[in-house]
Amino acid sequence: MKREFNRIKIFANNNARSEEIRDKLESELLKNNFDIVDNDFDLAIAVGGDGSFLRMIKACNFNSNISYIGINAGTLGFAQEIRFENYQDFVKKLNNNEFTSEFVGVQETVIRHGKSTSYFYSLNEFVVRDGNFDTICFKIEVNNKILENFAGDGILISTSFGSTAYNLSFGGSIVFNELHTLQITPIAPLNNKAYCCLRNSVIIPENRIIKITPKDLKKTLLVTIDGENNFYEDVISIETYIKDKRIKCLREFDYDFSSKINEKFLK
Repeated sequence: MKREFNRIKIFANNNARSEEIRDKLESELLKNNFDIVDNDFDLAIAVGGDGSFLRMIKACNFNSNISYIGINAGTLGFAQEIRFENYQDFVKKLNNNEFTSEFVGVQETVIRHGKSTSYFYSLNEFVVRDGNFDTICFKIEVNNKILENFAGDGILISTSFGSTAYNLSFGGSIVFNELHTLQITPIAPLNNKAYCCLRNSVIIPENRIIKITPKDLKKTLLVTIDGENNFYEDVISIETYIKDKRIKCLREFDYDFSSKINEKFLK
């Protein structure tokens, strides 16, 4: 049987533990006649925590033709499929094609500001706040239909993949990866005589466009995309959606999302 992967690039955190695991992994891969390369690879492996997995995907420009997997050398490691002590068994399974693939939806975001337009991919989420952390007011629409007029500290919009990350800290729901949804989660929404906002997250199917329009176009907005902060002036609108863009994550044959939730959050 022909081996599915031959050319591999390893992305490791810059710390002693990750570098040690990377060196052991590289040695094991070479022993099994895999090629360790920097370009034209068919499998990318992140060694570290969840942040290293996100950085790997971004460094690969969300390439849909590459497969991705992570070896956990961090703390939680929800995105990292393989335990670091199992790296030899991991290489053996790679050699025998003992993995399946799961396609994960990628969030696409368009920010129109002043006379410019900025485009982004994200795997986990983006967050919109006032640049001075004041109360912010938005009109939120789904497919050009009004959902709410929001007032509060900000809005977080996460993917299914990112539902277990920052979204969970604000009381958002956990969503199975294969659903490819977006989730609008309010951050400290106001509810009083002047404002009435949704207090819970709203889950939106794929192929629907979420549009955020600031009520005050002169405000500076802080937009955080997968943990990276950027400030924007004169924001006209922000549109975000999941359509056809996917990345391919390797999964072990016995991977089960329910068990993963139990292991990472309850045990």
